[in-house]
Amino acid sequence: MTGFDPAPWALGLAGFPAVLLAWQWLRASRNPGPVHATGLVGHAVCLAVGAALVLTPLYAPWLSVTRDATAVFYGASLLLAVARGYPGCEVLAVSNWVMRRDDQVGCVFFTPIDRLEQHRPL
Repeated sequence: MTGFDPAPWALGLAGFPAVLLAWQWLRASRNPGPVHATGLVGHAVCLAVGAALVLTPLYAPWLSVTRDATAVFYGASLLLAVARGYPGCEVLAVSNWVMRRDDQVGCVFFTPIDRLEQHRPL
């Protein structure tokens, strides 16, 4: 397909953040404590979900819109995280901002960079 397709943009800018916000709200209503899933399991789950969304054209072509939507979601979330100075994984940048929380999940790509920055002298 050529041209602009609004579906990935709608899903990436509204759908995915809404799903994460709903999940975080439900989880926090049952257990208001912070989430710190930053260990091996947290990283593996984030990597598996991201890979599943990006690779849909290979196993579920009818869901292939999620590939581009995932890129839009991660990009927009990353920009929000940068604008807010949020050091956590960009996956929760929107929902943490809306709910005024600081939940953390494993972030395969940026955790090593964040850790290096924490130890960098000013």
